Amino acid sequence: MIYLCNIVYGHPEDKKHSVRVAIGNGLRPDIWERFQKRFNIPVICEFYGATEAPFFSANTDNTVGAIGKFTPIWKLITGLTLIKYDYETAEPIRDAKGRCIPVSRGKVGLLLCPINDRARYDGYSGDKKLSEQKVVRNVFKEGDAYFNSGDLLMLDKNYYLHFVDRLGDTFRWKGENVATTEVSEIVTLFPDIKEANVYGVKVPGQDGRAGMAAIILEDDQVFRLKEFYDYITSSLPLYACPRFLRVMKTLETTGTYKYKKGDLVREGFDPNKVKEPMYFIDLNANTYSPLDEISFGKIVAGKSRL
Repeated sequence: MIYLCNIVYGHPEDKKHSVRVAIGNGLRPDIWERFQKRFNIPVICEFYGATEAPFFSANTDNTVGAIGKFTPIWKLITGLTLIKYDYETAEPIRDAKGRCIPVSRGKVGLLLCPINDRARYDGYSGDKKLSEQKVVRNVFKEGDAYFNSGDLLMLDKNYYLHFVDRLGDTFRWKGENVATTEVSEIVTLFPDIKEANVYGVKVPGQDGRAGMAAIILEDDQVFRLKEFYDYITSSLPLYACPRFLRVMKTLETTGTYKYKKGDLVREGFDPNKVKEPMYFIDLNANTYSPLDEISFGKIVAGKSRL
């Protein structure tokens, strides 16, 4: 829908159609309203779910930005819950007794769904460890098990659920899910780069999050930007290529040696906040170019294509 909205506005044929209902999946509220108004679509339905997940939600009453209604009765039936989470580790936060902590309405929480006879979780084929990674155990009592959606949601005062963000090692850009671990592996195969921490950052006016890589160079004096551009664009789909690079001396890790992303995500690609050298993917010049206040301003204003 965002691509249709970006087509030159005001075409006389915009409203000449017989479409009554449109269906969205991860539809931004601002795009929702623009699309509905421009093309005069009476109803937009939004749905949320995953192939392997033991739950599904749908908004069929045209409430902008919601993925469904989650009343106390529905909560009692399904057992779905939103809990506190640690952004750095992508893990649930637990209290002194080792139990997860629900969030109140209006607060963002990690969505969990109980696994039971009614809500089955069959896991993934292959390595069982991958299936087990999606299960959170002893959530509210000893022995219980919940499916970890990996998604952050918010329940508003009217009991509507809203998708907020993805937690952990994926982000969405150009309508595609990007796995940060996969991108990091490809980035560090380039000879000039020693380490890489990949994450997603918000770009004003853009849907989803743009990929950014905090990197440590093998040699501080050498970084072949043009060669890296050619390498990364030939190794990854264009939507997965990092839009921004941040050259650092060290990369912070957690107690379990996972790269910390929280501060990096919050600082984003603003040269007023970041003192290290940064570069952006310059699709017009087919290279990575230095990111300064001028280029930053063009990107924020939507005058520079990412």
